[in-house]
Amino acid sequence: MAQDTSSSTETIGALDDYVLLGRSGLRISPLCLGALGFDKDSDYENSKKIFDHYYEKGGNFFDTANIYNNGQCERFLGGYVADKRSEVVIATKYTLNKTEMYEGMRYNPNAGGNHRKSLVENLDESLKRLNMGYVDILYTHYHEYRTPIEEMMRSLDDVVRSGKALYVAASNIPSWALACSNTIANLRGWSPFIGLQTRYNLLNRWLEFDLQPACAELGVGIIPWGSIAEGFLSGKYTKETLPDPKSGYRGRVIADTAKNEKNWEILDEVIAISKEINRTPAQVTLNWIKQKPGITSPLIGSTTVAQLEENIKALEFKLTSEQMARLDAVSRLPEIPFPHSVNNRIDNFIGKNVEMPKIYQPIKNINRDY
Repeated sequence: MAQDTSSSTETIGALDDYVLLGRSGLRISPLCLGALGFDKDSDYENSKKIFDHYYEKGGNFFDTANIYNNGQCERFLGGYVADKRSEVVIATKYTLNKTEMYEGMRYNPNAGGNHRKSLVENLDESLKRLNMGYVDILYTHYHEYRTPIEEMMRSLDDVVRSGKALYVAASNIPSWALACSNTIANLRGWSPFIGLQTRYNLLNRWLEFDLQPACAELGVGIIPWGSIAEGFLSGKYTKETLPDPKSGYRGRVIADTAKNEKNWEILDEVIAISKEINRTPAQVTLNWIKQKPGITSPLIGSTTVAQLEENIKALEFKLTSEQMARLDAVSRLPEIPFPHSVNNRIDNFIGKNVEMPKIYQPIKNINRDY
C-alpha cells in the first residue's frame, strides 16, 4: 500500500471536548483515566500528581473497581475527588470475588458474581472506600453465566432508583448477553447498560465483528481497555528486551504477545507511521482507536505525568485515511466466522445501490481487502 507521510492538520480534539456516553446525556472526556495504577506501590502523592494533571487538562472521567489493589485504588480516588465530586464522573465495578485476594480469609462464594447479594454488598463497600454517596457509573465486571439476566438487570435498576448509582454499564460481556440485557431492561422500563468496557486494540480487533454492531444497535458507548496492549504497542520492547514473564501480569501478557510474529508486523507499521508524522507509537495507536466507529473514551493508564501527557497528545492530530487503511490492513482479522464472513458480499444478494445504514458499515467492510 502506498505510504502517506503527510501530517493531517485535523485534530480529534482535546480532553475537555466532552462526548456523550451511549444513549445518555452524561458528558465524559474522550480519554478515560484508569485508576488501576493508584496503589500501594505508587504512593498517594505521586498518584495524585497524575490525577491532578488529567483534571487540570479538563479530564473528568475516572475508572476503578472494587478489587483493584485490594480496594486501595478506590480509597486513593475518593481522596482526590473529595472537594470536586460534582465535577467528575466516577465509574467502578463489582462481580469478581475479592475474598480470594486476601490470604487467610474464608472463601465466600457470594462475595462475587452479578447476583443481588453481591451487588448490594460490594457497592456499599465501594461507596465507603470512595467516601461518597453515589457513583456515576456502576459496571458489571464480567458476565459470569450464573446469575439470570433478569435478576441482574432488575437489581441494577434498583440501585439506580436508590440513587447509589446513576447509570449502569457492562464490562467483558458477550454480544448476545449485552443485547438480551438491554432488550429486557428496555421492555420492562429498567435502566439499560449505556456503556461497554471491553478489550480492543490493533492486536485484538474481535470487537468489530459482533460487539460493535450490537453497541451501534443498542446505543451503547464503547470504552476500550488494553488500548496499547499492556505497553507492547508503545514500541518500548524489542525481541531482545522483553520483560520476564514471571514478573507479574504485564510481563506474562507481553511474553505471550511476543510469541506471535504477526504482532511484531503490526508494531513495525505503527512505528513506521509514528516516525513519518513525528508522533509516538502509543499516540498513533490511541489515535487509530479513537477514529473507530462507536468508540467513546478509551482507557489510559499512566504511572507518570510524562506518560499521561504523551497519551493525552494522541488527541492533537488525526491519522489520514491512508494511514488508517495501512493499520487496518496490517492488523486485519483472521478468518471471520459465518455469517459475518459473507457480509462484504451482501450487496450481491439483496441488491446493489441499496443504502447501508451508517452504523452497520463497519461490519460490511470487516473482511474486505485493503
